[in-house]
Amino acid sequence: MCKYIVSGGNKIEGKLNIRGAKNSILPIMAATILNENKSIIHNVPNISDVYIMIKILESIGCKVDYEPDTLIIDSSNINSGEIDEEYVRQMRSSIIIMGAMIGRLNYTKISYPGGCAIGSRPIDLHLKALKKLGIKIEEKNGYIKCFKENLKSATINLEFPSVGATENAILAAVKAKGITKIYNAAREPEIEDLAKFLNAMGAKINGAGTSYIEIEGVNRLNEVEYEVIPDRIAIGTYMIASAITGGTLEVDKVVQDHMEPICDKLRIAGCDIKYTENGLILVAPKKIKAVDLVKTCPHPGFPTDMQSQLMILMTLSDGVSVFHETIFENRFMHCAELIRMGANIKYITENICMVNGVEKLHGARVKSPDLRGGASLVLAALAADGKSEISDIYHIERGYENFENVLRSLGADIIKLKDE
Repeated sequence: MCKYIVSGGNKIEGKLNIRGAKNSILPIMAATILNENKSIIHNVPNISDVYIMIKILESIGCKVDYEPDTLIIDSSNINSGEIDEEYVRQMRSSIIIMGAMIGRLNYTKISYPGGCAIGSRPIDLHLKALKKLGIKIEEKNGYIKCFKENLKSATINLEFPSVGATENAILAAVKAKGITKIYNAAREPEIEDLAKFLNAMGAKINGAGTSYIEIEGVNRLNEVEYEVIPDRIAIGTYMIASAITGGTLEVDKVVQDHMEPICDKLRIAGCDIKYTENGLILVAPKKIKAVDLVKTCPHPGFPTDMQSQLMILMTLSDGVSVFHETIFENRFMHCAELIRMGANIKYITENICMVNGVEKLHGARVKSPDLRGGASLVLAALAADGKSEISDIYHIERGYENFENVLRSLGADIIKLKDE
């Protein structure tokens, strides 16, 4: 167990280079199961979730080499359809392995997933989609068993545009006979990235990135080499770190359409943001303006994964901001820790809170409640007067590569120590 010690007051500024998206690399790694061949993946982030997924793939017989920036996965000789409970309980997104496994094997067994405690995040939509594709599913004693008796195309109407359910449906449908149609599909950029990766293998997927996706099943897939998209959430996090400390940040590589839901709110807050040929430049405002309403929504709305970071910015704004979290029911767990640092936050309901900007935050000992909430506490510490201690940082390391080193390279006074 480690912790961060942060002394606030330094500007976060300079040039930022970010590797691939956490929310892309994990489903892409799962997808390598389907081609029964070698997959070479570039721009891979060095985060703990990647290592958990490597262990999952190795446990079923894949050969995995992880060089700096690049993963080489050979799924030729998978010898097990059962995923070790130890790995699955560490990472909720491991559930996306299910669709790929059932696309490849006749039987798979997986436990219910773990991960951040930001809500119940039921997987019923995943299971309904797989059942539509002809998969027989048994749920017993905390395990899910999937039997592929007749993998067939289907029309799938998702009740909610769930990212994970959309990914599992795509992965399972790639080798199903006929044309599968997914309505009300998630539109996140990472869905589009997964489809591009699969199409590079030889899959036939159209419409990814829209609410209607069509998958024509194929018999076999091929060896592939692919580069993962930049991590829009990591980029947005560092942009807010710069904005809240009065800095100027230059990002070398972004996809403009992916960043606009985040940049739109930051412009309202007073940030000056200009896109360059491949990246962007953010100049912090002299005074942070309140954003009246922040409502998290599926893409292209404001992402839930950026809610806590934007809330940090609003704690030092010139007015009142209301946050409405519509995706996860427990995503305000960072608020109690922020209040310890001097933030003025009032709960209206369990998923709506009001943030009244204050003149300054002060250093405190706080605990990271989850991945994004933990990162937001580090941002608060960067802007606070005095020294802060953030514990339980293993949550943060699930999604941010070398977080303290990147921040230090941009001017932060931050060190990582073993927690006593």
